[in-house]
Amino acid sequence: MTTNVLHSIDVAVPVSTAYNQWTQFESFPRFMDGVERIEQVTPTRTHWVTKIAGVEREFDAEITEQNPDERVAWTTEKGTHQAGVVTFHRIDAAHTRVTLQLDHDPQGLVEKAGDALGIVQRRVKGDLQNFKEFIETRGSEDGGWRGDVPRSPQAGDTTPPA
Repeated sequence: MTTNVLHSIDVAVPVSTAYNQWTQFESFPRFMDGVERIEQVTPTRTHWVTKIAGVEREFDAEITEQNPDERVAWTTEKGTHQAGVVTFHRIDAAHTRVTLQLDHDPQGLVEKAGDALGIVQRRVKGDLQNFKEFIETRGSEDGGWRGDVPRSPQAGDTTPPA
């Protein structure tokens, strides 16, 4: 059974600053609880090591769509199943709404129990709050990847790829 999580947070930085920082995946352990390490393998592939509630997981994630200052979507491969998208919405010149939508498939008894208790939802909300504090305290990003990854055609699409 898949868990769907949706949370937003407003951050007091311009949209390009929030977006650029989010594309620095190797910095995620600084604001995401349970993320031990992320390695950027290619511009669109990352390798994750997580440890949550004593359960260690390693998996690869592939960026499936990326549009600078708008969105980053991904899905995991080899390991835990997870897919999601983070979007960036300009509120004004100095404020951005960051929205994270995550589909997570808990594995094993511990993860399923934690999911039933709402731990995943609280963790996502907490990680977004940590991101807000991280980026607002810094005031600027520590890098950014502005590459464009077009979305793959989906079933039912009638428009030809550009």
